[in-house]
Amino acid sequence: MARPKVYPCLWFDGKAEEAASFYVSLVPDSRIDNVWRSPADTPSGPEGMVLLVDFTVGGQQLQGLVGGPDFHFNEAVSLVIECEDQAEVDRLWDALTADGGEPGPCGWLKDRYGLSWQIVPKRLNEMLEGSDQDGARRAMQAMLQMGKLELGPLEEAYGGG
Repeated sequence: MARPKVYPCLWFDGKAEEAASFYVSLVPDSRIDNVWRSPADTPSGPEGMVLLVDFTVGGQQLQGLVGGPDFHFNEAVSLVIECEDQAEVDRLWDALTADGGEPGPCGWLKDRYGLSWQIVPKRLNEMLEGSDQDGARRAMQAMLQMGKLELGPLEEAYGGG
């Protein structure tokens, strides 16, 4: 598979293949595209170890690098999943916060590898981008009070209830 000209490379502390396998299990149109083994010893490990994992999540090509413990993810970079409904929000939120993940505010979370995600109902984006500015303001105010985003209360706020 040809790589796009620009794609994100995510630095993992030894678990790039594990993380990629987890991520591709969560979203349709996802797969492991290639696993690259190091042709020589590196600061991260010996010749033959998994060094890079090319993978696709929801059609977005990414690369995982086994880079060692020197650098860590932070909230300055996050991956966004736009969800069709509350069931998808719930499923992804639960999976990504499991086993050491951490819920955050406003639909943000960190997964067990420390990578930040935004789990957002597609309908919220429609509310915020729509022509009803008062409704958008109310929906935004409601969102700012939430951890995991809940579509019912967002709809209620948008509608003025």
